[in-house]
Amino acid sequence: MLFPVDAERFWRDNEASLNRPFSTDKPQVPMSLLTTEECLWDELGLTPDPQYWQDGDTHVRLNRLYNDKAEEIVGRRILPETWIPPEHALPRPMRIEEVFGSRITQIHVGEMPSSDWVEQSVFSVKELEERLEYVSSLDLRAIVFPPGFEQALRRLREDYGAEPRLGGGIRGPVTAAMSVCGVENVILWLLDYPQVMERFRDLLAAKIVELSTLLREATGASMRGFGFADDNCATLNPELYERFGLPILQHIFGVFSPGEDDWRFQHSDSEMTHLLPLLDHTRLHGCNFGPTVRPEVIREHMPRTVINGQLAPWTFARGTPQEIAEAVRRDIEAVGGDGGLVVTTAGSVNAGSRLEGLRAVMYAIQTWGRYQPLD
Repeated sequence: MLFPVDAERFWRDNEASLNRPFSTDKPQVPMSLLTTEECLWDELGLTPDPQYWQDGDTHVRLNRLYNDKAEEIVGRRILPETWIPPEHALPRPMRIEEVFGSRITQIHVGEMPSSDWVEQSVFSVKELEERLEYVSSLDLRAIVFPPGFEQALRRLREDYGAEPRLGGGIRGPVTAAMSVCGVENVILWLLDYPQVMERFRDLLAAKIVELSTLLREATGASMRGFGFADDNCATLNPELYERFGLPILQHIFGVFSPGEDDWRFQHSDSEMTHLLPLLDHTRLHGCNFGPTVRPEVIREHMPRTVINGQLAPWTFARGTPQEIAEAVRRDIEAVGGDGGLVVTTAGSVNAGSRLEGLRAVMYAIQTWGRYQPLD
């Protein structure tokens, strides 16, 4: 049995409630959570088919089948029903880890699309010092964009009506530094070679600004607002994070988000409760933290930051609808009263997440997350 939900009312009220942070003058606690294409196979009871990622007809047909079911269960079609061939995708510009000399390789898991893996490229302090000298002399404009980038961008706009906007966010500074140098090295060098690491910190901040500016200019993106995804920030204690990670955030937010209303966001898919007091210094507008970071603790340390979460991804993917609804209820009861909660997963939406679970989230919001009574 599916939970009872007035789906038409839910989506109408959800639209009216989004983008109204810290206001209870709205119908309900908003939700930004949706399922993804990774969820298609379990929902339809199919084995992943390589043709899905290679053939437009197959891709659109399966997405439509999924959307037919989604429309029935949650009242909305979710997956895109258009297709851009892989050969027409926008060639990837250089990433910040590549600027600092690391290679990015592709890892395949069965028939699923490949994911990126950043290879460590610096193994000693001497190598880091040499790398800093080299990177400091780079003109990123000459190396960031791959051949055919402008032509591909124009084709996406003219043939598919797509408008890619790049440069609005980046992997966080601790994650990027540890990808280039290794996790243990970053920690040990912060302790043993603080002056070298200060140079690394300042150059990393400068190159993130330079890279992000180029990407925004190339794609016509706004020059205001910025977001980080920094899972590895949890590996630093507050003292080390205050010396390395925090100054980079403050510098980049100062460039791209100088105004009070300019967007400032951080995602950290990890247990980084110990860093919340420091992150509050950056005046984040929004956050999405790991599922063990409790929303009431976030609110204690970050009273004016919208909490995007905190449904555990594995609860959404593996829990029963009842367990999912109860988890959302706990978050609403913990922090929903101030209008600064947006219900979503605390991290990625994983394969195995089902439409009946999404309906359970909708039920929890419509039952326990109303600011205005249902008619």
